[in-house]
Amino acid sequence: MYDCIIIGGGPAGLTAATYLGRFLRATLVIDEGAGRAAQIPQTHNLLGFPDGISGRDLLHRMREHASRYGAEMVTGVVEGLKRTEAGFAARTSSRTFEARTILLAQGVSNHRPRIAQDAHDRGVAHGLIRYCPICDAYEVRGKRVAVLGSSDHGAAEARFIRHYTGAVTLLAQNAAQLSEIEAAHLSDIGVSVRQAPVQEIAVTDRDLRITLADGESLQFDTLYAALGTSANSGLARMAGAELSDSGCILVDEHQQTTISGIFAAGDMVEGLDQIAVASGQAAKAATAIHNRLSG
Repeated sequence: MYDCIIIGGGPAGLTAATYLGRFLRATLVIDEGAGRAAQIPQTHNLLGFPDGISGRDLLHRMREHASRYGAEMVTGVVEGLKRTEAGFAARTSSRTFEARTILLAQGVSNHRPRIAQDAHDRGVAHGLIRYCPICDAYEVRGKRVAVLGSSDHGAAEARFIRHYTGAVTLLAQNAAQLSEIEAAHLSDIGVSVRQAPVQEIAVTDRDLRITLADGESLQFDTLYAALGTSANSGLARMAGAELSDSGCILVDEHQQTTISGIFAAGDMVEGLDQIAVASGQAAKAATAIHNRLSG
């Protein structure tokens, strides 16, 4: 019987594991190993790493940190979560683990452009395809930037990136969804809008070559995919926790869900999707879990 099972081994889950280990709590982290943080080629907005650090290196350090204070790590996918007399049971394909509390930290999944997997991964690794302008728009200042997602979300992202470069083009993956007023506003601030959907995205060693359905060919240094995300909240729904309209998990000021004893932190909770925010939420959740168990 663990004090806490953490489902998800990204920055939120590993921060909570470190806190709980230092609270002398028996903690197990179950992680599939497919989180978004591992795909970050280099981040420069984490304090303490002014020269940048890759997502894989960051997670490696965080796992070492949590393990040093006693957290156990298991690779696997939790397929079932239910309440028991003593707490909760988390079931993987090979065994069932029990704990007095649960922390969900499974993050979200990006909605990706229509592009072959190997080309997508190569583009991400070289900074040609990006997902988070808050994280790294600084890196594309002055460059030719495409934003894929001709909707309110895409328009907002294009406006944000316009602060860093004068060469921003908003593209549509499917039919454009912008109103004439919104398109005119983007034009007024210097954002070019293309109505024809993207037909093909070609990734080279140095740039992206995009062909539109009307035959126009464009070249960019970076493409931001502004197609949204989906919270990995299936287990929360299975357990009966309430979700927001966007599918994120609703929590109180201590990160507890609407199910007593189940907590959530990180991107799957409504808020700013940033590692620093996820770690802060995890620290709050771990402290609340420790106080709950002490009580």
